[in-house]
Amino acid sequence: MTTTTQRQASWAKAIAKPATEFPLTQLSTISGKIPESLKGSLYRNGPARLERDGLKVGHWFDGDGAILAVHFAEGQARATYRYVQTEGYLEEERANKLIYGNYGMVATGSWLQRFGKSSKNVANTSVLALPDKLLALWEGGLPHALDLETLETYGLENLEGLENRLPYSAHPKRDPLTGEIFNFGISYGKNATLHIYRSDRAGKLIKKNQATLQGLPMIHDFVLAGDFLIFCVPPLRMNPFPVLLNLQSYSESLQWKPQEGTEILVFNRHNLELISRNVAEPWYQWHFGNGYSDRFGNVVFDLIRYPDFTTNQFLKEVASGQTKTKAEGTLWQMRLDPKTGEFLEASQLLDRGSEFPSVAPAEVGQNSRYTYLSIHRPDAVINQEIFGTIARYDYKTHTLTEADLGANRYGMEPLFAPDATNPDRGYVITVVFDGDRQYSEVWIFDSDRLDSEPICRLALPSIVPMGFHGTWRA
Repeated sequence: MTTTTQRQASWAKAIAKPATEFPLTQLSTISGKIPESLKGSLYRNGPARLERDGLKVGHWFDGDGAILAVHFAEGQARATYRYVQTEGYLEEERANKLIYGNYGMVATGSWLQRFGKSSKNVANTSVLALPDKLLALWEGGLPHALDLETLETYGLENLEGLENRLPYSAHPKRDPLTGEIFNFGISYGKNATLHIYRSDRAGKLIKKNQATLQGLPMIHDFVLAGDFLIFCVPPLRMNPFPVLLNLQSYSESLQWKPQEGTEILVFNRHNLELISRNVAEPWYQWHFGNGYSDRFGNVVFDLIRYPDFTTNQFLKEVASGQTKTKAEGTLWQMRLDPKTGEFLEASQLLDRGSEFPSVAPAEVGQNSRYTYLSIHRPDAVINQEIFGTIARYDYKTHTLTEADLGANRYGMEPLFAPDATNPDRGYVITVVFDGDRQYSEVWIFDSDRLDSEPICRLALPSIVPMGFHGTWRA
């Protein structure tokens, strides 16, 4: 067996079986010590069940969502891991079989049985912590509300304003100065409609607006930059008829049309009015990093940029545990004039495959010195590996600081947690799967010493599969 094959088998072990829940449990320390000044909760979301009764889902995005919560206080940590109890999950659990279609699969059964059947809200993409509840997010529908401590599922949540089940996407942005929360959703008709939402700090919708898009594109994320909300609409278009007839999945119906270019829409974050729209060269992005307004009134933002939509095929293959498609996204910084939507500058910051960029919560929408991200190890075979480490990019020195998680270990999206006693310092937390030992751990780093040993490593009671996004709640 080659080294490459061994590495591939290592990460695939995390998703080979449906994940096992565990109740609130005191976590044991493997090494180091939990800082007394680390106070708050880490929440992470991701697909935890990728098969039922021997039948696999069609895409990594199709797995049922499960939430990990790790609560830190007084130098101790308690954790729980639970599936979001969506209606679709409960129905399939009772039947012990896959029933519904989703992003990368059609519903099971004959065509007559599939006809008119809606997709399952898998609640598997991200989380939003509100004062009285945790929201499990999925971009195709309403969020699910959960208990902040125990992760008990309360049910669907419309935030007092999402009428007719308007979708609420999985990448909200919270302004650290006002507490306001911004998000969006896409609905489909002859053309797609982009719905934009502004909520108060409790999540209640206080303003909505909408804009008509060209054709039926897909938008996964956006960026808050000072007084602006920026959307980059990639040249991806859905063919609706096979989806409506349940002949193709949403993913299969998406067509890459580079001749359309990437459309840039700039909105005022206060009144949600459209300021400008423009068309730029084609690229694809799943995720943005941070954004801000510079001293000249221009907008600067970061994103992980791909040359095309091949990334979707790689993510489909992840669900099978056997990947072969090369799809490498890299960190870019863009500068544009918000009044016209025209780009003034676009530069690649890193040439290493990376994803899941994040910044300290207190710096969202402002000029931030650091971006934290998942990144491939230098020796990774890109088309056969998932991200094997985490790193910090310094915009002041243009340097990359990497953690060494070790061979056959895979860290999830790194999240910054502030020091409760010193606002000038903080910690970086990631959940690590050890493919050799088939074990999941929580690793805590000093944010300024990411290339040193972790401050603390905590053992989790069961494997937590690689997921997508999380948040820190102080």
